[in-house]
Amino acid sequence: MGTVSPTQSVGQGVMALDTGNVPDEFRSHPDWKDPVPSITDAATLGDGLKRTRELAGRSLAELAADTRVHERYLRALEQNDHSALPSRVFAIGYVRAYAGALGLDEQLAVERYKRETPDGAVPLQPPVGIAFEEVRRYSPRIVGAVVLIAVSIIGWNVFQRVSLMRAPQPSDIAEVPESWSLGDVIGQQPVSVGAPLPAPPDQTTPALYVTPGLEAQLTGIDPADTAALAAAAAANDPPVQAAFNPRGAIYGASASASQVVLQARKAAALVVRMADGRVLFARQLAAGEAWRAPPGVAATIDVSDPAAFDVYLNGEHGGALPAVLTPLAQLNTRAAALARQTAARAEAEAVAAQAASARASAAAQANLTQTTTATQTVQTPAVTQR
Repeated sequence: MGTVSPTQSVGQGVMALDTGNVPDEFRSHPDWKDPVPSITDAATLGDGLKRTRELAGRSLAELAADTRVHERYLRALEQNDHSALPSRVFAIGYVRAYAGALGLDEQLAVERYKRETPDGAVPLQPPVGIAFEEVRRYSPRIVGAVVLIAVSIIGWNVFQRVSLMRAPQPSDIAEVPESWSLGDVIGQQPVSVGAPLPAPPDQTTPALYVTPGLEAQLTGIDPADTAALAAAAAANDPPVQAAFNPRGAIYGASASASQVVLQARKAAALVVRMADGRVLFARQLAAGEAWRAPPGVAATIDVSDPAAFDVYLNGEHGGALPAVLTPLAQLNTRAAALARQTAARAEAEAVAAQAASARASAAAQANLTQTTTATQTVQTPAVTQR
């Protein structure tokens, strides 16, 4: 075994292997310290903790500062006053901290605390229900009660229906009253329905009254002469062409700035090239799509099929493209000429209407003068006779 040196005994003083028979030469050594007593030697855990603290020469205040546990809880542990401690989880933590601060075995102290203060909480129990034997014992009665209730409800409903049923009985009416038959009412003749009457005429607008001779004086044409009226209409009013109807996307210039519109009847290619060779517009137009030509641009229209494009000048149909290559200036010139013709015709019509109005006014004034003269002539002899 060998001899234990004082240094070894001093280093092993915390193990508390033997606290009784210690040689005197060890105790006389200047570095000698009494070994820490074991926690199991005391009567209770509290006594062991208090004894160890006193041997270490430490106060409760110092341990409270080291363990961060309130002093009253440490005192409760030493006095075995478990009622002053908080919940069991916190109390076990306090025991562990207290034992560690004193250099004792923490786990050994916790185990002794658990033995001295057993947990009073009731462990979880399995769910408690009706025993199977009790169910078997009372099941016939339950089934019988349910069947009895069902039979009672069904029987009550059958009884109610049977009690309300009655056998068919003959009617108490001896004869049918005369008023019950159609056309047999006393003092009333049967109603006959005739042919439907026509709907009432709707409100109509009366015919316009025309002063005799007024149209002839304003227009210079006799209203009764149908040939003259047709010739005048053909000379003054040219036939109205079809107007441009957008049926798809419209490319090019704005509607207010353009006088020429090309609309595709069917899918066809349209390329517009400037005089210097630059491409102004190029696209495969679908049926209904159109392109507005800008005014004052020197360009050439190149199409794959001239018959596939309709030309609209000033919003009216002007036929198809004349050729595969068409100068844009030619179309703009046609549109400008038609616009001038329309403006000149409108101006001439306005002048003619103004002249006709002046003639009508003069004729009316002449008629009024003649009527006044005739009235005065008739009134003069009557005065002379008096």
